Amino acid sequence: MALIVHKYGGTSMGSTERIKNVAKRVAKWHDAGHQIVVVPSAMSGETNRIIGLAKEISAQPDPRELDMIASTGEQVSVGLLAIALQAIGKQAVSYAGWQVAIKTDSAHTKARIASIDETKVKADLDAGKIVIITGFQGVDELGNITTLGRGGSDTSAVAVAAALKAQECLIYTDVDGVYTTDPRVVSDARRLNTVTFEEMLEMASLGSKVLQIRSVEFAGNYRMPTRVLSSLTDPLIPLEEEANSGTLISFEEDTHMEQATITGIAFNRDEAKITVLGVPDRPGIAYQILGPVADANIEVDMIIQNQSVEGKTDFTFTVPRGEYTKAMEVLEGSVKAHIGAGSIVGDSKVSKVSVVGVGMRSHVGIASQMFRTLSEESINIQMISTSEIKISVLIDEKYMELAVRALHKAFGLENA
Repeated sequence: MALIVHKYGGTSMGSTERIKNVAKRVAKWHDAGHQIVVVPSAMSGETNRIIGLAKEISAQPDPRELDMIASTGEQVSVGLLAIALQAIGKQAVSYAGWQVAIKTDSAHTKARIASIDETKVKADLDAGKIVIITGFQGVDELGNITTLGRGGSDTSAVAVAAALKAQECLIYTDVDGVYTTDPRVVSDARRLNTVTFEEMLEMASLGSKVLQIRSVEFAGNYRMPTRVLSSLTDPLIPLEEEANSGTLISFEEDTHMEQATITGIAFNRDEAKITVLGVPDRPGIAYQILGPVADANIEVDMIIQNQSVEGKTDFTFTVPRGEYTKAMEVLEGSVKAHIGAGSIVGDSKVSKVSVVGVGMRSHVGIASQMFRTLSEESINIQMISTSEIKISVLIDEKYMELAVRALHKAFGLENA
């Protein structure tokens, strides 16, 4: 049978009762003859609790020491799950990331995986054991424990699956798959049976919280089929039913989606817009504006530079809303006078709405349909950006949900 990697989130591991249910589900797959590796997150709320303790002691805890304590949540999870599996008669063994070892760089609190030594894990699997590995963590070349940043357990699971050449990586969450948009905004949003890595990457980057974006990048780079499915179902439902549930994230040639023009509507409330007015239109001006912003570790998204008028132009870009104040301080403090800008204005009450779909490659008129729909709802477009499979617009925050519902209906996603 196949080698399968299971990943369980914090909600799935949120209590001893839920851990017992995870054990039953894992045992079911093992009983069917599969080799099983499990990558669980810390119990829900545990990592926040641990980091909160550190910040009660210091407002700026040392990143190495933060990793040291933050990694303990996952170690508790793997140990408890191993005990739960052993209690129902299964051979199970748990490992911390450094025991495998999952090697990373030394960027504490946001490390990236460099390599995984699969030797020990394969030996245990061949001996009939279920192997449980901590998500979210690894070890650098100096032996320091590192963590991968929030959502890092998804990345760990996909990386382990790729290293072991697993048949599939199953990401068990508290939702039953990827939807055409957020069902809390559009009640008739539909669960997708399949979605491409490219589409999922766009949706994750645009605010969809189903999967962490780095895990999608990793899965796409290593061509690892990944399925999102619910852990809140009966753990003993028939294996065949469970194996075909949720949403499969795979390659475009495998998803049979040629007829689907638009796959989903994504949105992000976490946006702010900044405009630098009266900028001298000369070579290097974009760098002079955005360089200091990047140096402050502020991510820039949409960018527009207006046509020059009498040697002056306006330069507009978006940043995460939580970085808006910091970005304005950087611009007012060191950029405005240096470049000779007229003034700097901003708006922290904007949102981004996007239509996503690989079908855009072979269908025309998507942009005009999107813009017509928004026009009919009297929604003004402030900025536009595009990629091969995505069109994004920046609009006033108060119209975001109306825009999502209108676009979802306009592209017929409830019936697709």
